[in-house]
Amino acid sequence: MTLAFPNPSRNYDEARHGVRFSGHDGMFEISFLVEVAVLSQSQRLQDPLSEQQYLSAFDAMRPSIQNVASEIYSSRRRSTNTLTATDFK
Repeated sequence: MTLAFPNPSRNYDEARHGVRFSGHDGMFEISFLVEVAVLSQSQRLQDPLSEQQYLSAFDAMRPSIQNVASEIYSSRRRSTNTLTATDFK
């Protein structure tokens, strides 16, 4: 089954320094965390940013983040995944 992202919600996780979002593989929820380094690099912004700036950067990058998430999930098949700057090269 293909990974889908029917729920557009995302949350900033201050403790883990990233933005959390989820996808679905059939009836299974797959969790993702994209590190803030990815978001600040892509938007050419200086860390630290505010929570709203990280969420806005995520929204601007959503299509590419979801593409990378799909690629990572298809190769690892884990229920929890962390996306790092290395994954976006």
